[in-house]
Amino acid sequence: MGRATTRIPMSHRVLSPTYNNSGSDNSGDQPFVQLSGSIFGFLEVEATSPENDAYDDIQQEVEIEDEYEKPEDIEDKIQFWETQRQNLHTTLFRTTSLESRIRSITKEVLGEIEIGENACSCSRPVAGGCRSCRMRGICNRLQNSGFNSAICKSKWKSSLDIPSGEHTFLDVIDNSNPKKGEVRVIIELDLRGQFEMKKASDEYNTLVAKLPDVFVGKVDRLQTVIKILSIGAKKCMREKKMHLGPWRKQQYMLAKWLRVTERNTATVSPPLAVDVYSTRPARVRASMLTMDLVDDFTNVSYFYSHGVEVL
Repeated sequence: MGRATTRIPMSHRVLSPTYNNSGSDNSGDQPFVQLSGSIFGFLEVEATSPENDAYDDIQQEVEIEDEYEKPEDIEDKIQFWETQRQNLHTTLFRTTSLESRIRSITKEVLGEIEIGENACSCSRPVAGGCRSCRMRGICNRLQNSGFNSAICKSKWKSSLDIPSGEHTFLDVIDNSNPKKGEVRVIIELDLRGQFEMKKASDEYNTLVAKLPDVFVGKVDRLQTVIKILSIGAKKCMREKKMHLGPWRKQQYMLAKWLRVTERNTATVSPPLAVDVYSTRPARVRASMLTMDLVDDFTNVSYFYSHGVEVL
C-alpha cells in the first residue's frame, strides 16, 4: 500500500538553515569609523616642547575614502597642485642662520666623501660612502664645530592605522638662545626617496621632484613638508581610484622623525672583528688511519721527521 504524499509550495520550503528570505543583502556594507579632531593638529606644536610629546598629542585619524566622489573640474585640479607646489617651495626656501650653518657643514662633508677624500670605513666599502659612514662623518664634523649632534633611531609599534617600523637620521639640538629655548634641527639624507611612489600621477611626481635629497631643517619645517606631501599622496591615490598604503599616511611619516628611541653621539665606527684563528700557528694534524705509520717512522732522520706534515 503506497504512502500518501503532500506537495509543499516553494514559498514554504526551508532550503537552508542560513537562508534569509528578507530580500536584502547587507554583506557589502562597509562600516565607517571617524575620530574627532583636526587632521593637521600637529602643526600647533611649540618649538620648546619635546618632539615625542608632540607626536603623542597628535590625534590619530582614520582616512575615509569617498567612493562616490564627484569628478572635479580641471581648473580646480590644476589649482590644487599649483597651490601645493607653491607652499612646498615657500617652506623649503625659508631658513634660519642655524639651519644654514648646519646645511653648509653637511654639504661640505658629503662633497668630500663624493670625491673620495673620506673613504668608507666599512668592511664592505660602498662607492660614495654608505649611509652609516656618511651619517658618522657628518655627525663628527658637526660635533667638532661645536654642535650637539647625534645619530638618532626612531622605532614604533604597529597600531590600527599604521604598521611598525624604524628609521635612522641625524639631528642637532641647539640651546644657544634662551628666549627660543631648545631648537631641534633634523638632517635626513634621503628625503625625496621617503615620498616616492611607483604608481603616482605626474602631478604628484612633479611635487616630489621639488624635494631635496638631503634635508636640513627644524622640526616644524619638516612637519609642514610632511603635511603637504601627505595631502598630495592622498589626492593622487584618490584620483587614480587606488588605496593609499598605511606606510604612506602622515602618521607613519611623522613617526620616522618624531618617535626617537635612541640618540647616539658616538661617531667612531666599531672595530672590525678579528679572526683569531688567522694568527695562530698551523698545527700538525695526524689521521687516526696513519697512526701506525707515524710510530714506524720514529727512527727517520731529523730532516724528514720535521719537514713532512703527516695527514
